[in-house]
Amino acid sequence: MSKRLIKLIVISDFGCPWCFIGHRELQTAIAQCANLPICFEVEYRPFLLHTTIPYDSVDKDEFVTKKIGRERWEAGKRLAMERGEAMGITFSFGGPVSLTISAHRLIAKAYEIGGPAAQAALMTPIFRAYQENELDISDPEVLADAAEQAGIMSRVEVLSFLNSDECLAKVNNQVAEARAKGVTGVPFTIIDGKWAVSGGQSAPVYVKVRPKAPNWLMNDDG
Repeated sequence: MSKRLIKLIVISDFGCPWCFIGHRELQTAIAQCANLPICFEVEYRPFLLHTTIPYDSVDKDEFVTKKIGRERWEAGKRLAMERGEAMGITFSFGGPVSLTISAHRLIAKAYEIGGPAAQAALMTPIFRAYQENELDISDPEVLADAAEQAGIMSRVEVLSFLNSDECLAKVNNQVAEARAKGVTGVPFTIIDGKWAVSGGQSAPVYVKVRPKAPNWLMNDDG
């Protein structure tokens, strides 16, 4: 039996811990559907949660505390760490925060080079650099390490790419498109252009969407 292709567009930002959780949960959900007559193609698109950060990185704790308040920040960290631990993620919330546009440009380039598989391979090392290792993902050297680890591009290729404006207009346009469509928070997953799942949902939530939409999942005529 041939498998029905389901296309997922995942809008996310590396500065969001719930996007890392959502990424892990989605991968788990896809694995749980391995024996079903469906397969998945996942494209990651950008979102910018923090648009007021200068290009130079700033202290993460100071910035987020000022933006949402100490109480909300501490509560959010505790909740993310609890969910992350269950997913094998060891969050660490120190270090710098910066514009994530360079990381999104690299993800867009990965899609051009190797499609969804290349993007998927690069997502985790970038998330880990920021969310676990407290690194500055606006630093080209950090992104070069991530790309090299994922086997997508060489360090020289990454540094040359980031020194250009390639994919910048594409990323800006995709961010603007997401906001124009009403996306205000991430992760936000669009399923086959017809269904949406918002937030860092657990794998069972993604899987449960499947039987609720049998036509577009199981019928080529949708």
